[in-house]
Amino acid sequence: MESIWLEYAWTLLILIGLEGILSADNALVLAVIAKHLPAEQKKKAINYGIFMAFLFRFAALFAISFIANVWQVQAIGAAYLIYLGLKHVIQDHFGSKKGDKDELEEESAGKGFWPTVAKIGLADLAFAIDSILAAVALAIVLPVTGLGNFGGMDVGQFMIVVLAGIAGLILIKFAAGWFVQLLDKRPALETVAYLIVAWVGVKLAVITLSHDKVNVLPHEFPHSTGWTIAFWAILLGIAVIGWFVSGKNGAKEATREGSSS
Repeated sequence: MESIWLEYAWTLLILIGLEGILSADNALVLAVIAKHLPAEQKKKAINYGIFMAFLFRFAALFAISFIANVWQVQAIGAAYLIYLGLKHVIQDHFGSKKGDKDELEEESAGKGFWPTVAKIGLADLAFAIDSILAAVALAIVLPVTGLGNFGGMDVGQFMIVVLAGIAGLILIKFAAGWFVQLLDKRPALETVAYLIVAWVGVKLAVITLSHDKVNVLPHEFPHSTGWTIAFWAILLGIAVIGWFVSGKNGAKEATREGSSS
């Protein structure tokens, strides 16, 4: 039983780290969208944004918990996470120099308070879906605790997703500033986070392919020791290599900025 709780604790730790990067991105997008507003309205719009982030995350959480084991939902979720991760990586390396946040700032400029709040709400909804899908993909193959079920998930699995979602909200409210500073020093960490999102999408695809009604892979495969070790080894490899590479990239950018000024 102890090994089960260790696996749960490890998964939660990974999810909190992933939530940290995604929450920093979420907070940064809120700030960019509201940037053109007067100071008082800007603060109010960002507070509305944090409230909507809270609302959408919990709505997505309770909705997906009841349909988490529907293979069509798993398939759509897997495709979406892989698309989201690869799209970000491809744009980062091969896209135009003007980033998504620059475009958001241009689009938002000149808009009034409520149109800006509506745009923040759409951004929050997208981040909520990303966050909950990634959490469910990691939690759904955790060992069953025997504590009962909530919707389509074991109570233990559901609680991991809840705790990860709460961690994301706390990070948006209190720690996002620190993560934004970290992303300034190590900008490639954002790409690393989205690579992990894509890899989590692969995990959800494996779960889909082993579903009883799809039956492409053996039903036991997602829970097998070999696949579990391979999945976590690759995920940790992405995180560790990404950390060191992002440090080098950050140092190069800082040197480049210093020489140009």
